[in-house]
Amino acid sequence: MTSGVIKAGAALAAAAALSICCLVARQPAAPAAADTVSNWGLSFRENGKPPVGNASGAYLAQYHARYLADTEEKILYLTFDAGYENGHTAAILDTLGKHQVSACFFVVGHYVESAPELVCRMVQEGHVVGNHTWSHPDMSAIEEPEAFAAELQKLEDAYRELTGQQMVKLYRPPQGKCSAANLAMAKDLGYTTVFWSLAYVDWYTDKQPTRDTALQKLVPRIHPGAVVLLHSTSATNAAVLDEVLTKWEALGYTFGDPHDLLFR
Repeated sequence: MTSGVIKAGAALAAAAALSICCLVARQPAAPAAADTVSNWGLSFRENGKPPVGNASGAYLAQYHARYLADTEEKILYLTFDAGYENGHTAAILDTLGKHQVSACFFVVGHYVESAPELVCRMVQEGHVVGNHTWSHPDMSAIEEPEAFAAELQKLEDAYRELTGQQMVKLYRPPQGKCSAANLAMAKDLGYTTVFWSLAYVDWYTDKQPTRDTALQKLVPRIHPGAVVLLHSTSATNAAVLDEVLTKWEALGYTFGDPHDLLFR
């Protein structure tokens, strides 16, 4: 009984932390891409065109970071933030398999510990498992390189112990919070930092968007080189993913291999 309470408490804590993961996508972005970055945010100006980020692509690239693939081709990269299992990941994986899409799932320590079978399924079905840190802290508040590295290394170790594989060096800062020093630390650890160029409010489990809202936010805003962020905790995402992928395909889009997001 005590173990169950502890696990339930951990899940609720993880849920609370992940619920604010994409709040920064709603914040007002700078009028033009700046040569600096803190809380990640976007400014959408025209459907079908890439948004303007809080930092320019050139600025991010010096730290091996990106929010968008540098291409004019109709290719997109699908990513999911997975902080805890809410009963929808299996359906999402089924849909990805149907469309033969390889996605990147950014997981935290709680997910690896509480849903190891799903992590293994991701790997077995050809998806990438990325690093979303061990405990989902505000990484921008961490100034010591050793403490920063520990958050990533602990998750790497747990993933390797579970799967027998090394984790792919893709990193997403929790809540999109970072600093230039953070980006440099991640680069020094061999990581590519991956933000996003398309997301919507899908993380409130008790206030899920409707099907129509999901389609209105995701379909017309798709753009060449898009890095799409969805939450695997979302019942709406699980329900509409097949339709969304089908509509993107009808627009001529193909799905890129997340490994291609790595700076090499």
